[in-house]
Amino acid sequence: MGDPDGVSDRQHDGEPLGSWPPTDESELRAQSRAYAHTVDIDVDPDACSWEVSRRAKRRAGACLFDPATGTVTVRLAWRAARTFAWPAFAAVVRHELVHAWEYREFGEAGHGPRFREQADRLDVESTCPTFTAPRLRLDCPNCEWTADRHRASVAVTEPENRRCGSCGGRYEVEHVASGERWRTNAGYRGARERIEEG
Repeated sequence: MGDPDGVSDRQHDGEPLGSWPPTDESELRAQSRAYAHTVDIDVDPDACSWEVSRRAKRRAGACLFDPATGTVTVRLAWRAARTFAWPAFAAVVRHELVHAWEYREFGEAGHGPRFREQADRLDVESTCPTFTAPRLRLDCPNCEWTADRHRASVAVTEPENRRCGSCGGRYEVEHVASGERWRTNAGYRGARERIEEG
């Protein structure tokens, strides 16, 4: 049976099949799946569905599982492929393959000890990298803990109801582009008005 992306079962040396970054989605799928064949994990890349998302704004990749059909889908972000050098994008593919392995073996996936063991073995981070700069940052003045955010979650809009993830103190939220800072919902609303006016 023919392969829709024109990829054979041959191994390659970890380099992309063609030029990097890819010029179209088909090339991205082909290069990623061909690379996946060289990764030492018990997952058949051809048994997975490979998708490219042009809508993704933060996560470089995602692995989805349909328990009704057992289908595992590896979804890769087009913008990440256009932003990352090949070694960084190859790490995204390996990260998502660990999730695919978990779904195939256990019917669930996460970033727990089982994931971390495989991720360490494959030399990948336990979180998939983002490819855009964060819009917001949570800063704790007591212990120097920080956390980046890409959207205005409750931790951003109502910081008075949350605490630092390290020391339990109150943190401050910063809108990275404008430098506006706040510690309360009222402060968030005021900062938002000033940012929208500016």
